[in-house]
Amino acid sequence: MRFKTSLKTSSALIDLTPLVDVVFLMLIFFIITSDILPLKSLNIENPTLEKDSAPLTTQLIVVMDAQNVIYLGSKKSIVDLFSLRNHLNEEIEQLKKQNHGVDPTVVLSVDRRVEYGSFLRLFSICQECSPKLRLVYKPIDMENTEYF
Repeated sequence: MRFKTSLKTSSALIDLTPLVDVVFLMLIFFIITSDILPLKSLNIENPTLEKDSAPLTTQLIVVMDAQNVIYLGSKKSIVDLFSLRNHLNEEIEQLKKQNHGVDPTVVLSVDRRVEYGSFLRLFSICQECSPKLRLVYKPIDMENTEYF
């Protein structure tokens, strides 16, 4: 018994239009929902100390990089030294409202290459705005440390 097959070879191509539409829509979605700021990852070299600090829950981050550029808050908005006091007070008030009147801790992360005078000006402004102030540093790994 022989069976005859009636399959014909097709020269039709697969239509990729729906696939391109879906990929284009996904691309637009990811572009709109992502943050396009290259400032989200800052290269800050913190000094080292021999002790570790406990993490705090309510905090406001102030960062000064090696070029003396000041970034404020979780969105890392750039602020100059003269308007820092006003922006810092506004951020502190917003955090107080969100956390039922609890004073936030101002976390000060300063690059170790910043001049001491610039650091002191930043530190004094932050100290005036908030009674709670914390400095960021890297703890020294005690196992790999050699003392001379």
